[in-house]
Amino acid sequence: MSMEVHLSILMLIGVACFVASSSIEATPKPRVTAMFIFGDSLSDPGNNIYFIRTTTKANYWPYGIDLDQGPTGRYSNGKLFVDFLGELLGLPLIPSYADTNAKGVDILSGVNYASAGAGILEDTGYLFGRVIPLREQIDNFKTTLNQLRDRMQTEDLSDYLAKAFVFVDMGANDYLNNYILPMLYKSSHTYSPQQYADLLIKLYTGYILQLQNLGLRKFFLAEVAPIGCIPAVMLKSRAPPGECDDSSNNLVQMFNSRLKSLVYRLNSDNPGSVFTLGASFQMFIDLRDNADAYGFKVKDKACCGIGRSEGRKPLCVPNAEPCFNRDEYLFWDEAHPTQAANQIFAHRTFDNTSYCYPISIQRMIEM
Repeated sequence: MSMEVHLSILMLIGVACFVASSSIEATPKPRVTAMFIFGDSLSDPGNNIYFIRTTTKANYWPYGIDLDQGPTGRYSNGKLFVDFLGELLGLPLIPSYADTNAKGVDILSGVNYASAGAGILEDTGYLFGRVIPLREQIDNFKTTLNQLRDRMQTEDLSDYLAKAFVFVDMGANDYLNNYILPMLYKSSHTYSPQQYADLLIKLYTGYILQLQNLGLRKFFLAEVAPIGCIPAVMLKSRAPPGECDDSSNNLVQMFNSRLKSLVYRLNSDNPGSVFTLGASFQMFIDLRDNADAYGFKVKDKACCGIGRSEGRKPLCVPNAEPCFNRDEYLFWDEAHPTQAANQIFAHRTFDNTSYCYPISIQRMIEM
């Protein structure tokens, strides 16, 4: 799997803002009309398994070991952050865009367009082969929109879109699988860190406004998680054992600071729409610093991959033997959280303005 981590993991987060207390249960009645998901491997439910020319596939055991349906293409042992978030919103499991069975009424609850290895830039992740960058994910949403137009009257569709929830988690791979790989990409030779962050935010802004112009109104935009704290990066870092790589984290924080400013600007310039920031970076740091309190005994090694094989198997390879105590690991593989971590992220942030601002997801969907 890719250094994807997007862990924007990472992280872990990247991704979100969902229920401050684990006592909150999934709502029987949907709280939104639908959820549309744009992202990378942290959110990919299996879109990449339909591509022949890509190495970023996770449709083999032991991925999905804790899912009833087994491996689906999700980069985890079980459910993803967006899966738990969908439950909290009262929605059924959101289908992947590439699933040929996701037609008709199946798409009414939303569609997941995320692609492992993808980024904001078109060439991010090209070393893996075929991935779906953010621009193309939005093009795929336009295809879905045409299908919805065939099923709804214009007024009904406008109301449906206005009440839908949009989840966007992008940017981690633009660093992990682009900027910090100078032997493969020219970006770090062409742009200073500040210039690169400016470039990403400029493109990102245009894509978000495209979605807003298409009728979507409620946006959750996730920060890039601390990529310097994922096992794949820590293994190669010059930092002391067990310590995060500050240089990588400092890079993504330049993007995150600009994303926060963008959220406030979008809210100011677009009355009638609402944008909230998922503080994925701080959320992951807090979880890592307080791992014991959350039941995690291992926070810097992977349950399957790095840490289990001293780097000889950088990813969770087919038929690898994972750890048996998966709920005690923060990371499933070198760049992605376990199902246990994803669930905590979702329940820790739904109505918590410490990790979602200016307003929580719960407040947003009530508007």
